[in-house]
Amino acid sequence: MRKLALTLVIVGALNWLLVGLFQWDLVSAIFGGEAFRESSFVSRIIYTLVGISGIYAIRFLFDDRTQAEYQ
Repeated sequence: MRKLALTLVIVGALNWLLVGLFQWDLVSAIFGGEAFRESSFVSRIIYTLVGISGIYAIRFLFDDRTQAEYQ
């Protein structure tokens, strides 16, 4: 679950980087729709998963365990 959440957060961050630099939305380009108007159902699911992953990843800011403790 941790790796999936981090992967989705990274995808979201890269997508916003592309939006910020080039005004191009990778998720909408792949799954259809336009980010700031009408998104496709699949795009909305991706955005929702990325958002939930971001909320989940907040806990990593306060997690003091080392990598060895996760294994």
